[in-house]
Amino acid sequence: MASHADGFGLIQDIDVRLTVELGRKSMRLRDVLALGESSVIELDRLTDEPLDMFVNGKLIARGEVVAQGSRFAIRVLEIVGASSSESSLDRRPQPITVTPAGAGEAA
Repeated sequence: MASHADGFGLIQDIDVRLTVELGRKSMRLRDVLALGESSVIELDRLTDEPLDMFVNGKLIARGEVVAQGSRFAIRVLEIVGASSSESSLDRRPQPITVTPAGAGEAA
């Protein structure tokens, strides 16, 4: 009988997108267009708060920035499990659904 780990062998080579979110900021377009090389944007997160780590847009972990040699790296502090309240953990906005005009009207 195959173990649970053996089943993952089929999908381990699939590419996914890992995203680390430092923070967020809502800005008006005129303010974005006014940004220059010395501009500073204040984010909604404190410096000692963990960073959110997403795989394909789904929150999977939290971590902190560390220096590894001459590069930055992320140290994983917490794995976010399916049993936790994902609605409060996933800070990404829900996608907007656009319905063509008249699509909901009866013919």
